[in-house]
Amino acid sequence: ETIAGAPRLGERLTAALLAWALPVGWLEKVLGRPRRARLDDLATVIFSSGSTGEPKGVKLSHYNVGANLEQLEQAFPLRADDRFLGALPFFHSFGFTATLWLPAVLGLGAAYHPNPLDAHAIGELVERYRLTFMLATPTFLQLYLRGCTAEQFGSVRFAVVGAEKLSERLAAAFEAHFGLRPLEAYGCTECSPAVTVNLPDYRAPGFRQVGAKRGTIGHPLPGVSVRLLHPETLRPVAQGEPGLLAVRGPNVMQGYLGRPEQTAAVLRDGWYITGDIAREDEDGFLEITDRLSRFSKIGGEMVPHLRVEERLHELAGTTEQTFAVTGVPDERKGERLVVLHTLPEARAAAVAERLAQLGLPNLWTPRPDQFFRVEGLPLLGSGKLDLRRIRELAARLSTPASTLAGAG
Repeated sequence: ETIAGAPRLGERLTAALLAWALPVGWLEKVLGRPRRARLDDLATVIFSSGSTGEPKGVKLSHYNVGANLEQLEQAFPLRADDRFLGALPFFHSFGFTATLWLPAVLGLGAAYHPNPLDAHAIGELVERYRLTFMLATPTFLQLYLRGCTAEQFGSVRFAVVGAEKLSERLAAAFEAHFGLRPLEAYGCTECSPAVTVNLPDYRAPGFRQVGAKRGTIGHPLPGVSVRLLHPETLRPVAQGEPGLLAVRGPNVMQGYLGRPEQTAAVLRDGWYITGDIAREDEDGFLEITDRLSRFSKIGGEMVPHLRVEERLHELAGTTEQTFAVTGVPDERKGERLVVLHTLPEARAAAVAERLAQLGLPNLWTPRPDQFFRVEGLPLLGSGKLDLRRIRELAARLSTPASTLAGAG
């Protein structure tokens, strides 16, 4: 960029003369005809969010991205007059594939805004251009719930939500306010990114096929296969049992940029091991129960952070992301749970007094003295919780002042 941004005078004159005097065919011969791109050629490198560790460069081919576009087109009953809201950042795979390339490839309208946190501008944009297809994260839905009117979203036919688990309390609040039920989807950068989605029910005279189920991430997209595996043996688990989600399909990445060992660890015989724990019900709907990286081993038992977070939000009666649960080292039990929250101290104390009402095993229940208030939960640019910063912050806040002084 530095070299290209400062051409010499002679280079400028030569380029101008060639562009003015030579036909395209001759220019290609002089400059070298570019090789036609093949389906398996690298199309882009998108870096994973890095919510739990260092971001990794995910190599996606033209085939990966193109296949995912076709899968999304087949899944949704899109019309010629549909228009997309483009507010997700393009450095995030969800925004790159679904809001940049999907409307462009399908020839559909789109309206863009650079800041998905600007609820006032988003509401005006949707209303002004009568946008029908919205892609967002749960964090952004919370902002739109507070900052947009029901009338502004009156044109929206689909509100598809991904990147993080959509809680029932938030989905119900969004539906009550806007009259539209969000459709939870699931994806990951390594899968270009879409893997599963909830869809509107298919209805015809004498027939109805359920396309969505609350609390689930829906069915796999066309061409996508999934397996649920035991986290240690990697053998398939029984139907209805939770297991490590593995994905196979044309949208699965080529690998990580410059990291062959990490690539080999997650790509097994064409299957991508996601690191998410899921359960499949009798109708084939998948539910994400937790991330493998979001467990704490306490007294020899695996404790899921996400399950504890959900119960805390239910106990506090809040629709916004108010609690973040993580684990820090503990000399007696290996780890202990720490809860960061944004509640006023009095309200947080009231929640801490009712922890017995969570209905969780004792090892899963955080201690009242392990609740710490923060001004805001750390977020990534994609709207996801920054789990690494949350873990660091929890370790600092939960460490006694005397220990810190001694370490200094």
